[in-house]
Amino acid sequence: MQVGYIRISTPEQNTARQEVLMQELGVEKVFIDRMSGKNTDRPQLKQMLSFVRQGDTVIVESISRFARNTRDLLELVEQLAAKGVEFVSRKEQIDTTTPTGKFMLTVFGAVAELEREYILQRQAEGIAIAKANGVYTGRKPIVRPEFETITAMWKSGRITAVEAMKRLNMKPSTFYRKVRQMEQEKQQRGAV
Repeated sequence: MQVGYIRISTPEQNTARQEVLMQELGVEKVFIDRMSGKNTDRPQLKQMLSFVRQGDTVIVESISRFARNTRDLLELVEQLAAKGVEFVSRKEQIDTTTPTGKFMLTVFGAVAELEREYILQRQAEGIAIAKANGVYTGRKPIVRPEFETITAMWKSGRITAVEAMKRLNMKPSTFYRKVRQMEQEKQQRGAV
């Protein structure tokens, strides 16, 4: 069975180009993730890995859609090989049924990872220049006017921390960090 895997980085991107390729290749089952490929913790990727059986072939449009670094790429392909599943990347024309394909997989994986590192480096340099010019100020903090009221209710024991986080729509790490910041600001105001 031919099994396709499609990934786009954001929900706003379009899967049409990859889906057309899968149709043209006669792929019978397709798994689609709409999230970053920075790691292998992707729901559809996991489903696809548990779905495939010996004799199947996993087809991707390009290795960058499958994995963002060489280690992840090689580990994923190794998992497939352990199940007797072949891997094909159309863009790079990699087919793991051949020794040359296995070698090329390693080379292209390294090149894709290098390209990703260059992109991140250029992005960081651009942000540094923008910050130096006063153009980039980072992400605006989310202001929750009810934060002090709700945290006061939590501190007095009227609601639990979980309830406070739920009302404020905050994760624990953010909630406790904001509580610490608020307390530090109050101490600084009191010291003045």
